[in-house]
Amino acid sequence: MSTFLFSDIIFGPVKSRRFGVSLGINLLPCDRKLCSFNCIYCECGWTTKNSSKTGNGWVDALTVETMLEERLQEMKLRDELPDTITFAGNGEPTLHPQFLPIMKATIALRGKYAPDAVVAVLSNASTAHRPDVFEALMLADSHVMKLDTGTEETYKQINQPASATPFAKILSNLMLFNGDLTIQTMFLKGNHDGHVVDNTTEKEINRWLDYLIQIKPQLVMIYSIARDTPAGDLGIVEKEQLNIIARQVEKAGIKAEVF
Repeated sequence: MSTFLFSDIIFGPVKSRRFGVSLGINLLPCDRKLCSFNCIYCECGWTTKNSSKTGNGWVDALTVETMLEERLQEMKLRDELPDTITFAGNGEPTLHPQFLPIMKATIALRGKYAPDAVVAVLSNASTAHRPDVFEALMLADSHVMKLDTGTEETYKQINQPASATPFAKILSNLMLFNGDLTIQTMFLKGNHDGHVVDNTTEKEINRWLDYLIQIKPQLVMIYSIARDTPAGDLGIVEKEQLNIIARQVEKAGIKAEVF
C-alpha cells in the first residue's frame, strides 16, 4: 500500500484533534524514513536497512532554528499562532544528533512568538535513556510515547525494532518519566510475514494494562489504522472495541481517549 514522507523540515500547520493547530518539525531526512523501529503500520513506510544509523541527510540545528523562526513570524503576522509545536515527521525525532540544542532553540522561539503553544514530542522512547535525549524531552511540555503491545513477541511483530532494543528497555525508559507522559497505542489485526498479528487479545490487553498501571501516564490515546500501511494485510479495530479497551484503562484509574 502507498505511504508518504514529509517533504519539509517545518510542515503545517495542520488541524489535529489531538493537538489543535499543530506546527510540525521533521528532524529526519526528507527523502527517507529514519527510525529505530520498523512498525508494520507506519504511514511513512518501511525503515530501510541501516537507516537508523547516523549518516548523511541530517539538517543542522541552525537551519531548523531559522526555518522555525521564519514560520512563526509568518503565523504571528497572520494572527494564526499554533496551539502545539510538534516534533514528529519521517521517523524517530530523538535520533537527531543535535536534538538537545534544537529543543532549546524551539523553547526559546516558542517563548518569543507563541508563548501559549505547547511543545510536544512524538517518540517511541527507544532513546529516552540517553542523558542528552532525556534532558531535551524534559524541556518539552508534552511527551507522547508509543506502547503498542503487552508482550515481547507482539512488540517484535508490530514494532520490529531496527536497533534490536528489547521490550524491557522500552518499558524501563517509559518509567523514567514518572507519569509525566501520554501513551499512544495503535490497535490492529491482520497477518504479516506469515504470522497472525493481533494486539487486542485478552492476554495482550491484560499485560498492556499491567504496564500502564506501572507507568502511570496522564493519558492513553487509543486508535487504529486510518491511513495506508507498508504491510498490506492489516485491518482496523472497530471503534466499539476500542471504546471497550478505553473503559478498561479508565477502570484502572487512567484517563483514556479513543481517536
